This record gives sequence, structure tokens and C-alpha cells, in this order.
Amino acid sequence: MDLLDQESQWKEDSDSSSDDQEDQIEESLETPELVEEEPAAEEFELPTFDTGSPEAEHEDGRAWYVVHCYSGYENKVRHNLEQRIESMGMKDKIFDVVVPTEEEIEVKEGKRRTVERRVFPGYILVNLLLSEESWYVVRNTPGVTGFVGMGNTPTPLRPEEVAQIIKRMEAEAPRIKVTFKSGERVRIVDGPFNDFRGTVSEIDMERAKVRVMVNFFGRETPVELDFLQVEKA
Repeated sequence: MDLLDQESQWKEDSDSSSDDQEDQIEESLETPELVEEEPAAEEFELPTFDTGSPEAEHEDGRAWYVVHCYSGYENKVRHNLEQRIESMGMKDKIFDVVVPTEEEIEVKEGKRRTVERRVFPGYILVNLLLSEESWYVVRNTPGVTGFVGMGNTPTPLRPEEVAQIIKRMEAEAPRIKVTFKSGERVRIVDGPFNDFRGTVSEIDMERAKVRVMVNFFGRETPVELDFLQVEKA
């Protein structure tokens, strides 16, 4: 599983919930569930975990797993899970719950603003020792819809995937939100060509630069600008 390669697909999946489900989701998340009841046998079957497998083992056996939840309720689900870890005495098996976020700069109506954006909408990360008990506590937390993995077996993140996520979360410079694409009309909002309009001809993500074709003295002239100097027209 390559978590970062699936990011754009996850964003699309997270927007697919209908408005009719929101009230039901909110109600279920607000309902405390501190006393655990045994599930009916027909509801689900606990998978068998091989905690000694090379994929799952990391130092003392703990690893990071991706948990799917209702999009927009990531922080609420994290709070619910943290309460269950405390009340059910699972601190020695479930160590951390994280909602990956990063700072992002966007330009709207000529103004810049910095917002905190969820890296993977609809997903949280959980660091745990995988067992029937820890699986049960996480899987039955209000708002959680399942683990990410093959079949019934959760798949841990690879160390390099975890490192990439941490790097994004700890980045000193905020990411820049790109709201335009090649061929679209944009308006220049900063610099010598302020308020000029043109067409995007090239986007350089590595350098955070965009080349815009601007009509200048009757000629189409290429102008290289920073992402923050343009916005969709």
C-alpha cells in the first residue's frame, strides 16, 4: 500500500457521502460508548493476526495503521478513540492517534490566508500493537468504519511512508494551494503585472512557479510568476 499515492483518490472518496447521512453520523458520534458490549456473532468475525510477520513487526511490534472514518469528523473520532483507550485500559497496546494536517496558503480575492488542511480526509493514523483486543477497540469506536488493508487484515504503513507523512506535518514552509491548471485563465494579483489576465501555459510544482501568457502591447508574452501571484480569473 502506498499511502501518499492514494491521497487524491481518498479525497474524492471522502466527498461521496450524502447530506442525508450527516445527521445520523453526528448523532452516533455524540453517543458515549464507555461500556463495551459483546457484538452479536453474526455482525462480524475477528480476523486472525500474525503479529510476528515481517510486515507488522517494528521494534517491539508496534506499527502505524490507517483507519477509515467519516470525513469531516476526524478530530471527533480521535477524541472518541482516546477516551476508549483510557477507559478500557489499552494504553499499553494503543499508543498514539494522529490526524495528519499541514499548513497551506491559498489566495482568494487577492488575499492570502493560511489554513490548516487535513492531509488525508476521512482517515486517521493509529500506532498500536496489533491484536484481537486492540483491533476490537479501534474498529468499534464511534465513527470508525474500518482499517485499511488486504481483506480482513490491517496493513501497517512502511517506515518510509511514515517518514514522508511526518515530514509533511513538520514542514516549516506551508504548502501552496494551486487552484488553477494549464490552459485556464488567471488573474495576476501581485507584482508589475498586477490585475493583468492571462492563460496558464506551464506549471512547475518543484519551483512553485507558473508561466502565464499575457497580452502585452498586442503580443502574447510569457511571464513567470510565483503561485501566490496569481488566482483563477
